[in-house]
Amino acid sequence: MVEARSPFSPPPMEASWGSGQARYAVFEDLEGNRFSLIEFDEAARTLEAERRAQAGKLEAERQAAHDLAIAKQVQTRLFPQRQPLIRTLLYAGICHPARTVGGDYYDFLDLGSRRLGLVVADIVGKGIGAALLMANPQAALRSPCATAGEQPERFLRSVNQLLYENTAEGDYATLFFAEYDDDTRKLRYSNCGHPPALLLHGHDGLERLGATCTVVGLFEKWECTMEERELAPGDAVLLYTDGVTEALNGEGEEFGEESLLAAARQHRELSLPGLLAAVANQARRFSPYEQADNITLLVAKCT
Repeated sequence: MVEARSPFSPPPMEASWGSGQARYAVFEDLEGNRFSLIEFDEAARTLEAERRAQAGKLEAERQAAHDLAIAKQVQTRLFPQRQPLIRTLLYAGICHPARTVGGDYYDFLDLGSRRLGLVVADIVGKGIGAALLMANPQAALRSPCATAGEQPERFLRSVNQLLYENTAEGDYATLFFAEYDDDTRKLRYSNCGHPPALLLHGHDGLERLGATCTVVGLFEKWECTMEERELAPGDAVLLYTDGVTEALNGEGEEFGEESLLAAARQHRELSLPGLLAAVANQARRFSPYEQADNITLLVAKCT
């Protein structure tokens, strides 16, 4: 009986190699070719460390995506979930964050005594940080003292104070707040450094409701003023954030107020949610780039 000859000559051995251990052997195949085989402990450790690092990175990305999904669900609940019943006004809002979450905010507030609050705000910045800041004015505006008060200036000051005390230096928000009276059809508003609201009278008339005071949250001592307009049947108020008008096309041109106005008039026969969706899509299609800023629109039409 002939014993099988080992392909290793000499048998595999261990030896010190650099800063670690290594195993090596000389291997001879069936045709007599000889090869050197070397296994390094250090290489194995390096590969294992890389494998663990990659697994850790994938787990961190999975957890981040999970956290963002939860944040989106939470922020969605911060937007109005119901609409107070107002006899002489139809209204709707829409928001498309540039990222999973964002710092734009709109709301419909039941102020009691057949009065409705319309709010659009834009927190400086984007993403998670802006979304967290957005919760401050939202909480203040929905507080019982806000909805029960007869003086909007007073609780707008409280919004400013809350944002000033609970944010870092330099953080602020632009805010448009309007109070609509269902009995008189009067709209009292304060524009706190926000882009001007567009008040459309019938088919042709246009009035810009510009700033009445500065932004909220930037200054400790802050005062606001209210102005008033009386709406006629067919009048509509369009509120928006600068993510709409500042969307850029391939030539660096902004979508702008005129394009916004033209889009709103083009789709005026649609339902209010349909009109907002059409205008928002038009602004998004205007830019060939990834959406850079939050897009928020609110429209209210006097019946």
